[in-house]
Amino acid sequence: MTRSNHTHDVSRKSWVRSANDGATDFPVQNLPHGVFRRASRGEDFRGGIAIGDQILDVGAALASNLFPAEAREAAQAAARAPLNDYMALSPDKRSAVRSAVSFLLSEDCPQQKEVSECLVPQADAEYALPARIENFSDFYSSLSHATNVGRLFRPDNPILPNYRWLPVGYHGRTSSIRVSGQDFRRPTGQLKDPNSAEPEFAPSRRLDYEAELGVLIGQGNELGTAIDIQNADAHVFGVCLLNDWSARDIQSWEYQPLGPFLAKSFFTSLSPWIVTLEALEPYRVGFSRPEGDPAPMPHLSSPELATRGSIDIRVETLLQSAQMRTSGAPPASLSISRYPDAYWAMSQLVAHQTSNGTNLCPGDLLGSGTLSGPDPASRACLLELTEGGKHPFTLPGGEIRTFLEDGDTVIMRAWCERDGYRRIGFGECRATVLPARRP
Repeated sequence: MTRSNHTHDVSRKSWVRSANDGATDFPVQNLPHGVFRRASRGEDFRGGIAIGDQILDVGAALASNLFPAEAREAAQAAARAPLNDYMALSPDKRSAVRSAVSFLLSEDCPQQKEVSECLVPQADAEYALPARIENFSDFYSSLSHATNVGRLFRPDNPILPNYRWLPVGYHGRTSSIRVSGQDFRRPTGQLKDPNSAEPEFAPSRRLDYEAELGVLIGQGNELGTAIDIQNADAHVFGVCLLNDWSARDIQSWEYQPLGPFLAKSFFTSLSPWIVTLEALEPYRVGFSRPEGDPAPMPHLSSPELATRGSIDIRVETLLQSAQMRTSGAPPASLSISRYPDAYWAMSQLVAHQTSNGTNLCPGDLLGSGTLSGPDPASRACLLELTEGGKHPFTLPGGEIRTFLEDGDTVIMRAWCERDGYRRIGFGECRATVLPARRP
């Protein structure tokens, strides 16, 4: 897999001025891929690359003959929506596109005028899902999250015996995955009050978010084969933000014995930009387990895990109520967590998913699971923050929250930073809760 190279050079500047702002998520060192079109123009969606507050229209750059020969064929795939064909290419071919785009957007590019004509302001764009997602597996890779939730339901035995031996996961629903900015209605389902003899059918009263990362698969594997953990990174295209919305009262009634179903299938939000694994290379960190825990089984173990098995991504969750929006109050930060606190690494999820011969396909989505950390400020869902609803909290304007109310907007952001490298980010993943449909 590609290690740090000239595209990560901290001294590299862009002639797109907004890309040099220290606060931008999209400097020239990032270059995430997405699918966009100009809003209200009736255009087709197409592939683009974020730079500062602009989008490079890859198809327009191709039409202007701006890509070198070695990157042209791969760039043609990057220009099409969805991006599955591009994801299916080898990492080397995708790296050639990144290198070419890095040069086109760098301040020493002699074709700045021609490239500038291929830019679209992000403020003028609307987005679609970056990939055609045919398969979605959601994991449970945070030990802190599993422990906090387990204590609510099994105080004497919060962690089940299998947790430290395999990445627990389940199959999610793909038809209800939507891109950031699309809102959804409060789900309705069966709810069972502990003091009632029978369940009722009603809108969820314990609606929650889950702050996760989404892993998008690049090249897949043949059915009946497994991806060796040593090669797992070569099968990952990139990472985005994922909000696995959850109706806790529906979940608590339905989840035994087969796990959640309608409590999670009603809506899942995905950020529009995919940060490539190559862009994340400088932020690699070692991955380790608590002392005394069992070592992973051989098919889930690799010498590289200890030195570069994780990525230092920080994920922040914010909430803005309808009242806050009306008054102009900014969103309130609820938590910040770190991906290295996860108990299972990205490569282990890929290796485990395919260990029985399951075939992964380009564009498949693997969810990290709720990325809570070991301290209260890193609890990445309301179920944990309020300890099952026992401890409501107060928003800056005085509103009380236990679970989400109609009109609440949840916003997720994420970023990577490290001395000697530019800070890069993931954009936003946001959606607003709308009232349940009337019968």
